[in-house]
Amino acid sequence: MTFKCAVVDVPFGGAKGGIKIKPSQYSQVELEKITRRFTVELAKKNFIGPGLDVPAPDMGTGEKEMSWIADSFDMTLGYGNMNAYGCVTGKPVHLGGIHGRISATGRGVFHGIENFISSEKYAKFVGLEPGLTGKTFIVQVPVSNSNFYAKMSSQNHGISPVQDFNICSTYTDGKPFTPCPNRFYHNAGSVIETISNLVQAVTPLIFNFMFQMTEENLLEAECDILVPAANEKQITIKNAANIKAKVIAEGANGPTTPAAERILIENKKLVIPDLYLNAGGVTVSYFEWLKNINHVSFGRLTWKYEKEANFNLLASVQESLENHFKQRIPIHPSTEFLTKIAGASERDIVHSGLEFTMERSAKVLLNEHSLQGFAVHVCIL
Repeated sequence: MTFKCAVVDVPFGGAKGGIKIKPSQYSQVELEKITRRFTVELAKKNFIGPGLDVPAPDMGTGEKEMSWIADSFDMTLGYGNMNAYGCVTGKPVHLGGIHGRISATGRGVFHGIENFISSEKYAKFVGLEPGLTGKTFIVQVPVSNSNFYAKMSSQNHGISPVQDFNICSTYTDGKPFTPCPNRFYHNAGSVIETISNLVQAVTPLIFNFMFQMTEENLLEAECDILVPAANEKQITIKNAANIKAKVIAEGANGPTTPAAERILIENKKLVIPDLYLNAGGVTVSYFEWLKNINHVSFGRLTWKYEKEANFNLLASVQESLENHFKQRIPIHPSTEFLTKIAGASERDIVHSGLEFTMERSAKVLLNEHSLQGFAVHVCIL
């Protein structure tokens, strides 16, 4: 996490921590008690605070757990501190969270892949044409929201669970594919957002389903880009030589072991490391933290000004045309312009900031690393 924050220029340190339990064995009431007690113990030891250590959701947790942490800290060590709810990120929006946090990791994965596959040097290195168009993908993601997948499956959108931790879909040329409504992706709580963005970016597309696949042949199937985004140690010395994908985009934390990485590099595979690729979550967590300590939503200070400035720009253009042609020339803004004219919403700003961050970091990485030694793995003990 320390290196990941540094890669995307987020001024945080970095750590990992959690509670080793099987959530399915506990009721919601028990899980809340466990989470709140964990928070109190962290607070007692001065391990958590808005200016000290700011956790965020990871495997097995989400908005609900983060709201329990924020509330517990606010009622204990943070009592009376106006910044108390800045002690944790990934909260629901109505509790100080930020629009776009749930989809942040998936969007970051997409932008990271896009930046590298659009590089002529790196695309040619693995024998691909630059750009996403026409590429095939296999995306391995955690099934973290069964209701979400039920909706997707029932609405014929082509994403069907294969097993507990795998979804397999390949993107190939074909008829246009209509992506699911955004609300489903926003509720997904996993890297499934990647699929949404890939679908919207690569046209024309069609889903070819691969049913009854084991975890092994899911990862070893033919495709251009493999996105292991479920658990760590998915690509090991046992299956690395069988990986047929030309690009391995590490959406999860540590999905490739160091020994497997060496095999992939020897086989001329491009490994886009997790330290960069899945940094979208911590980037938007940083945006949420800024919102919390500044106590103002993004866009609130500029909405009115931007709207008036845009209308003044239209009026100025109309006036110039009428003065030149000596007649009245009404200007009718397009639908897209009217949508943008009110200024950027918080979600717009978050998405734009994330895309810029991933693009800027990619440019540094693309310029500073050799092709043979690009993949990076760091183990902190």
